[in-house]
Amino acid sequence: MADYYHELGWRELGDGEQPNHLLHMARFLIDYGLYEVTFAEQWPRLPPAASIEAVENLKEIIIEDDSENNCPICLKKFCINEKAKEMPCQHLFHEKCIITWLYKTNSCPFCRYELPTDDKVYETFKIEKKRAAKRRENIETLHNSMFS
Repeated sequence: MADYYHELGWRELGDGEQPNHLLHMARFLIDYGLYEVTFAEQWPRLPPAASIEAVENLKEIIIEDDSENNCPICLKKFCINEKAKEMPCQHLFHEKCIITWLYKTNSCPFCRYELPTDDKVYETFKIEKKRAAKRRENIETLHNSMFS
């Protein structure tokens, strides 16, 4: 199991390096529950665009059979021998449709599966959101083990 610092991708300060005091203040706000009041209101705005690397690494598929599948973005049927892009969630899209979509937001338009982004703030927000859910789950488990 990774420790707290490795989980967040942090490292020890090098020689002559100064700590970032704004990060300490943000950590303080998060730890004392003030995060939801101040910063959490910034999201649920639309997530940022998917990272360029994630978009470039989407698997390319050649449609081989005349199936009833159609692109969930433009709603046109796929033709035989047509190129399509496959998201990690196995949904297929026309290349132009999904590339245009992913330059605006990082999620699958069909199921909302999220690709990584280049936005460090958003990635930190996702990590904190998962950690908060895990904390709530642990508290619930502890409560249930004590009072049931």
